[in-house]
Amino acid sequence: MKSSEKIDREKNIAAEKALDYIQNGMTVGLGSGSTFKIFLEKLSKKIKEGLEIQTVSTSNGTTSLAESLGIKPTNLSEINSIDITIDGADEVDHELNGIKGGGGALLYEKIIASISQKNIWMINQEKYVDRLGKFPLPLEVVPFGADHTFKKFKEMGLNPKFRMDGDKYFITDGKHLTIDLDISRKVDMKKLDEELKSIPGVIETGLFLNLCSMVIIGKENKCDIIERT
Repeated sequence: MKSSEKIDREKNIAAEKALDYIQNGMTVGLGSGSTFKIFLEKLSKKIKEGLEIQTVSTSNGTTSLAESLGIKPTNLSEINSIDITIDGADEVDHELNGIKGGGGALLYEKIIASISQKNIWMINQEKYVDRLGKFPLPLEVVPFGADHTFKKFKEMGLNPKFRMDGDKYFITDGKHLTIDLDISRKVDMKKLDEELKSIPGVIETGLFLNLCSMVIIGKENKCDIIERT
């Protein structure tokens, strides 16, 4: 089996398992990413079969995809609480801390995660790592003064890169910029998160610390489930 086919199978297995945690009457946060797309397609079939839930989306892209599948997310301002959010992640360590934001939706994803009673992440096994940092850390930053913010990251030895969309800056749903950092040499992620957030112009980081309740790791013929203790 080709590597890409193996990864697709792992994602499919993780997405299928995540459905087990969705129950009638729930308010469900909808994440983003390639594994989540598989999950959303499966969820839409369950809804057509009679599952009754309310949903809220973490991005414009997810909203568009959901609507194309017959799911209409509710505006967050009309939601009192979120029972469970299903999402993907770019990296997850053994303490269930993660890096998210590869798809450019980290701010809205973190807002939704912070008000969810339970957060479940679906990943394929290569994303389950001993320590975070192989995947670049995304930051959402204010456009005003972004070049100066960028310079601070450079002085910190974080090899910053503006995320681009062709020959233009990538613009988030919140109308902000994304700067990706190399944190491969950093160890204390909590300290790093606090340090980055203290820099004027930084809105939010892609470090999701102490937010994940459970990770579903898709493998070729099964999945591992790891819960926060």
